[in-house]
Amino acid sequence: MDRLTLGVETGEDMRVLGARVASLVRGGDVLLLSGPLGAGKTTFAQGFGAGLGVREPIVSPTFTIARELDGRFADGGHAHLVHVDAYRLGGEEFAPGQDIASRLLDELEALGLDEELEDPGEDTVVIMEWGEQMGSVLAPERLEIHIDRPRPDSKEERRIGGEAPAMMTSEGTRIVTIIPVGSSWTDRVQDWEREWPAHE
Repeated sequence: MDRLTLGVETGEDMRVLGARVASLVRGGDVLLLSGPLGAGKTTFAQGFGAGLGVREPIVSPTFTIARELDGRFADGGHAHLVHVDAYRLGGEEFAPGQDIASRLLDELEALGLDEELEDPGEDTVVIMEWGEQMGSVLAPERLEIHIDRPRPDSKEERRIGGEAPAMMTSEGTRIVTIIPVGSSWTDRVQDWEREWPAHE
Protein backbone atom coordinates (compact mmCIF):
# COMPACT_ATOMS: atom_id res chain seq x y z
CA MET A 1 0.00 0.00 0.00
CA ASP A 2 1.35 3.44 -0.81
CA ARG A 3 -1.63 5.59 0.20
CA LEU A 4 -5.23 5.63 1.36
CA THR A 5 -7.55 8.39 0.10
CA LEU A 6 -10.83 9.26 1.82
CA GLY A 7 -13.56 11.85 1.50
CA VAL A 8 -14.45 13.51 4.81
CA GLU A 9 -17.73 15.41 4.74
CA THR A 10 -17.90 17.41 8.00
CA GLY A 11 -15.74 18.80 10.76
CA GLU A 12 -17.10 16.14 13.10
CA ASP A 13 -16.12 13.44 10.57
CA MET A 14 -12.62 14.95 10.50
CA ARG A 15 -12.42 14.69 14.30
CA VAL A 16 -13.59 11.06 14.12
CA LEU A 17 -10.86 10.34 11.56
CA GLY A 18 -8.27 11.99 13.82
CA ALA A 19 -9.41 9.84 16.75
CA ARG A 20 -9.21 6.69 14.62
CA VAL A 21 -5.66 7.53 13.58
CA ALA A 22 -4.81 8.15 17.26
CA SER A 23 -5.79 4.54 17.97
CA LEU A 24 -2.88 3.45 15.74
CA VAL A 25 -0.06 5.45 17.30
CA ARG A 26 2.62 4.37 19.73
CA GLY A 27 5.53 6.11 21.42
CA GLY A 28 8.12 7.55 19.04
CA ASP A 29 5.69 8.18 16.18
CA VAL A 30 5.80 11.31 14.01
CA LEU A 31 2.79 12.48 12.00
CA LEU A 32 2.94 15.26 9.42
CA LEU A 33 -0.20 17.23 8.56
CA SER A 34 -0.30 19.28 5.38
CA GLY A 35 -2.88 21.16 3.35
CA PRO A 36 -3.97 24.72 2.59
CA LEU A 37 -5.19 27.17 5.21
CA GLY A 38 -8.62 26.19 6.46
CA ALA A 39 -8.44 22.64 5.13
CA GLY A 40 -9.02 21.09 8.55
CA LYS A 41 -5.56 20.32 9.95
CA THR A 42 -6.33 21.65 13.42
CA THR A 43 -9.76 19.97 13.38
CA PHE A 44 -7.99 16.67 12.64
CA ALA A 45 -5.52 17.39 15.46
CA GLN A 46 -8.44 18.00 17.84
CA GLY A 47 -9.86 14.57 17.05
CA PHE A 48 -6.39 13.07 17.35
CA GLY A 49 -5.95 14.62 20.79
CA ALA A 50 -9.38 13.40 21.88
CA GLY A 51 -8.45 9.92 20.67
CA LEU A 52 -5.40 10.08 22.95
CA GLY A 53 -7.53 11.21 25.88
CA VAL A 54 -5.97 14.68 26.01
CA ARG A 55 -8.15 16.79 28.31
CA GLU A 56 -6.78 20.21 27.39
CA PRO A 57 -8.19 21.97 24.31
CA ILE A 58 -6.27 21.40 21.09
CA VAL A 59 -5.79 24.75 19.37
CA SER A 60 -3.48 25.78 16.58
CA PRO A 61 -0.06 26.47 18.13
CA THR A 62 0.85 28.94 15.35
CA PHE A 63 2.00 31.69 17.70
CA THR A 64 3.63 29.42 20.27
CA ILE A 65 5.08 27.08 17.59
CA ALA A 66 4.60 24.02 19.83
CA ARG A 67 2.36 22.83 22.65
CA GLU A 68 2.99 19.80 24.85
CA LEU A 69 0.01 17.85 26.17
CA ASP A 70 -0.54 14.60 28.03
CA GLY A 71 -2.97 11.76 27.40
CA ARG A 72 -3.13 7.97 27.06
CA PHE A 73 -2.40 5.48 24.30
CA ALA A 74 -5.02 2.90 23.34
CA ASP A 75 -3.30 0.39 25.65
CA GLY A 76 -3.63 2.79 28.62
CA GLY A 77 0.02 3.84 28.71
CA HIS A 78 1.01 7.48 29.19
CA ALA A 79 1.17 9.52 25.98
CA HIS A 80 3.07 12.80 25.68
CA LEU A 81 1.77 14.72 22.65
CA VAL A 82 3.90 17.42 21.04
CA HIS A 83 1.75 19.49 18.66
CA VAL A 84 3.94 21.64 16.39
CA ASP A 85 2.89 24.30 13.88
CA ALA A 86 5.78 25.06 11.53
CA TYR A 87 3.90 27.69 9.50
CA ARG A 88 5.91 30.59 10.91
CA LEU A 89 9.26 28.83 10.75
CA GLY A 90 11.75 29.52 7.97
CA GLY A 91 10.68 33.11 7.50
CA GLU A 92 14.09 34.73 8.03
CA GLU A 93 16.74 35.28 5.40
CA PHE A 94 18.62 32.11 4.52
CA ALA A 95 22.37 31.86 4.99
CA PRO A 96 24.25 31.58 1.68
CA GLY A 97 23.85 28.06 0.30
CA GLN A 98 21.36 27.06 3.00
CA ASP A 99 18.25 25.22 1.86
CA ILE A 100 14.85 25.61 3.48
CA ALA A 101 15.01 22.28 5.33
CA SER A 102 18.33 23.26 6.96
CA ARG A 103 16.91 26.65 7.91
CA LEU A 104 13.85 25.06 9.49
CA LEU A 105 16.00 22.55 11.37
CA ASP A 106 18.14 25.39 12.75
CA GLU A 107 15.01 27.11 14.03
CA LEU A 108 13.74 23.91 15.60
CA GLU A 109 17.09 23.49 17.34
CA ALA A 110 16.85 27.04 18.69
CA LEU A 111 13.41 26.17 20.08
CA GLY A 112 14.66 22.90 21.57
CA LEU A 113 12.38 20.83 19.33
CA ASP A 114 14.94 19.17 17.08
CA GLU A 115 15.63 16.28 19.48
CA GLU A 116 11.90 15.70 20.02
CA LEU A 117 11.55 15.16 16.29
CA GLU A 118 14.76 13.25 15.65
CA ASP A 119 14.32 10.89 18.58
CA PRO A 120 10.90 11.11 20.25
CA GLY A 121 10.79 9.50 23.68
CA GLU A 122 9.17 6.14 24.34
CA ASP A 123 5.90 7.83 25.30
CA THR A 124 6.10 10.81 22.90
CA VAL A 125 4.07 11.36 19.73
CA VAL A 126 4.76 14.36 17.51
CA ILE A 127 2.06 15.77 15.24
CA MET A 128 3.34 18.58 13.04
CA GLU A 129 1.35 20.96 10.88
CA TRP A 130 3.13 22.50 7.88
CA GLY A 131 6.18 20.37 8.57
CA GLU A 132 6.60 18.27 5.42
CA GLN A 133 9.98 19.70 4.47
CA MET A 134 11.69 19.10 7.80
CA GLY A 135 9.72 16.05 8.86
CA SER A 136 10.85 14.05 5.88
CA VAL A 137 14.46 14.81 6.83
CA LEU A 138 14.04 14.02 10.53
CA ALA A 139 11.65 11.09 10.50
CA PRO A 140 12.39 8.24 8.06
CA GLU A 141 9.31 6.44 9.43
CA ARG A 142 6.25 8.67 9.63
CA LEU A 143 2.60 9.04 8.73
CA GLU A 144 1.83 11.82 6.28
CA ILE A 145 -1.72 13.16 6.20
CA HIS A 146 -2.62 15.60 3.44
CA ILE A 147 -5.98 17.39 3.58
CA ASP A 148 -7.42 19.22 0.57
CA ARG A 149 -10.60 21.12 -0.04
CA PRO A 150 -12.41 19.97 -3.20
CA ARG A 151 -12.99 21.76 -6.47
CA PRO A 152 -16.50 23.16 -6.76
CA ASP A 153 -17.37 20.51 -9.38
CA SER A 154 -15.85 17.51 -7.60
CA LYS A 155 -18.09 14.60 -6.71
CA GLU A 156 -18.65 13.93 -3.02
CA GLU A 157 -17.57 10.35 -2.52
CA ARG A 158 -16.54 8.36 0.53
CA ARG A 159 -13.41 7.19 -1.21
CA ILE A 160 -11.76 9.27 -3.86
CA GLY A 161 -8.79 8.39 -6.07
CA GLY A 162 -6.49 10.56 -8.13
CA GLU A 163 -4.52 13.66 -7.37
CA ALA A 164 -5.58 16.53 -5.15
CA PRO A 165 -7.62 19.18 -6.99
CA ALA A 166 -5.88 22.37 -8.01
CA MET A 167 -8.78 24.77 -7.42
CA MET A 168 -10.49 24.46 -4.07
CA THR A 169 -13.58 25.66 -2.28
CA SER A 170 -14.15 26.34 1.41
CA GLU A 171 -17.20 24.05 1.47
CA GLY A 172 -17.79 20.41 0.71
CA THR A 173 -16.06 17.12 1.28
CA ARG A 174 -12.41 17.27 2.29
CA ILE A 175 -10.07 14.90 0.49
CA VAL A 176 -7.70 13.24 2.97
CA THR A 177 -4.71 11.29 1.68
CA ILE A 178 -2.94 9.12 4.25
CA ILE A 179 0.58 8.08 3.25
CA PRO A 180 2.45 5.60 5.47
CA VAL A 181 6.23 5.93 5.17
CA GLY A 182 8.19 2.97 6.51
CA SER A 183 7.19 -0.63 7.12
CA SER A 184 5.78 -0.03 10.61
CA TRP A 185 3.26 2.52 9.39
CA THR A 186 2.47 0.56 6.24
CA ASP A 187 1.55 -2.51 8.30
CA ARG A 188 -0.57 -0.50 10.74
CA VAL A 189 -2.50 1.36 8.04
CA GLN A 190 -3.13 -1.86 6.12
CA ASP A 191 -4.50 -3.55 9.25
CA TRP A 192 -6.62 -0.49 10.01
CA GLU A 193 -8.03 -0.36 6.48
CA ARG A 194 -9.09 -4.00 6.73
CA GLU A 195 -10.80 -3.37 10.06
CA TRP A 196 -12.47 -0.13 8.94
CA PRO A 197 -12.86 -0.23 5.14
CA ALA A 198 -13.88 2.92 3.34
CA HIS A 199 -17.40 2.69 1.97
CA GLU A 200 -18.20 3.62 -1.59
